[in-house]
Amino acid sequence: MSARSARAPRPKRNRSLAEKLGSIVLGFEFVIVFLAGLVLGGLQKLPWPLALSLGIGLSLLMLITAGLMRYPWAVWLGWFCQLAFMAGGLLEPMIFLVAGIFVAMWAYCMVVAGRALDERPPGSAA
Repeated sequence: MSARSARAPRPKRNRSLAEKLGSIVLGFEFVIVFLAGLVLGGLQKLPWPLALSLGIGLSLLMLITAGLMRYPWAVWLGWFCQLAFMAGGLLEPMIFLVAGIFVAMWAYCMVVAGRALDERPPGSAA
């Protein structure tokens, strides 16, 4: 038996509700952002290399941010990602609609659900 297997497993970190919900929203949104980049390239709103690199770059930033939600600054990075996605609506107006839905979900998760539900007493019902 090696020394590595003799160690006790590290206890799971207790994640806040805002962290869980924010990760879920960003996890779903990263696919949509990549597809929005393809739309901008396909409709020739941007040159293909630029549209593809912006779509891939922002979607990867969202995916990385979802993994870093344990840090307080990651929430602000998530807000930046939302605003960057919303800015795509300046090139294609339907992106405003899609980004608006995700911004509303993000705002609800960060402002309302995250803080209100985390402040409940530990024994209260869900």
